[in-house]
Amino acid sequence: MKLLHRVFASVAALIALGSSAQARAPQARPALWSVSDADTTVYLFGTIHLLPDNYQWRTPKLDQAVGGSQQLVIETIVDDKDPTKLFQAMSSLAFSPGLPPLAQRVPPEKRAALTEAVRKSGFPPQAFDRMETWAVAFILLGNQFKDLGLKGTQGVEASLRSSFSGQGKPVTELESNLQQLTFFDKLPEKAQRDLLEGALEQSDAVHDDFHEMLSAWVRGDVKAIARSFNRDLSSSPDLRDALIKQRNANWTRWIASRMTQPGALMVAVGAGHLAGPDSVVDQLKRGGYHVRRLQ
Repeated sequence: MKLLHRVFASVAALIALGSSAQARAPQARPALWSVSDADTTVYLFGTIHLLPDNYQWRTPKLDQAVGGSQQLVIETIVDDKDPTKLFQAMSSLAFSPGLPPLAQRVPPEKRAALTEAVRKSGFPPQAFDRMETWAVAFILLGNQFKDLGLKGTQGVEASLRSSFSGQGKPVTELESNLQQLTFFDKLPEKAQRDLLEGALEQSDAVHDDFHEMLSAWVRGDVKAIARSFNRDLSSSPDLRDALIKQRNANWTRWIASRMTQPGALMVAVGAGHLAGPDSVVDQLKRGGYHVRRLQ
């Protein structure tokens, strides 16, 4: 379940339409690094894509990095006012002929939970039978976001995008909506079914898993985030390779290329991509770049 939130949430945020009123949360200090040479600085900020209401995570050091950056780069840009591009990308990949009925793609003991999740989604049940398994998981994950009271407008990326756009600074993406969804579309069926079963988790387990992840992010506890990712991915090398290792390697190459140009910018991606031995941070260090933890 934690893996689902981490790897789906950047584009699944549109599905999380629920809201919950909470007391003011403690001040968060999420992890922040800089990668620099003589004339270039790239700030690396580990995000969490969806947040409960009222979380306080802006700090003086982060605001200084935001103010000093000429551009924001995020994983992918989801336009919550006009999601046409996202839905077109989803539609181009999500449907295939000759798929087995959805109920046959989960173990018998999960079928009651699947039926209930489909009902809660509001989508016609027959539509799911024509949909690839990863895409069904993507949609059903929205139920869990709503139950947790999460919505994309409370996410870190949404706030950063507003800050940069409000100052007339460009916001760009590392992956288009189509490119990001293609990573899921290319997963082996076994890995897709693992994702689907994760989207059927009971609400109590989902709540506990999410708040464990949130707590580590709030503390800027990179080691805890890395341990959790390693645990979540240990049973699925396909997921690790496609959704973490390949993308981290792509982003590391992008940053290395950007370091040849002068200026300062912020790269804000899911915190798990900046934690552990396959992380963007560690790959940059191994490449000889000067990486410094700022927060």
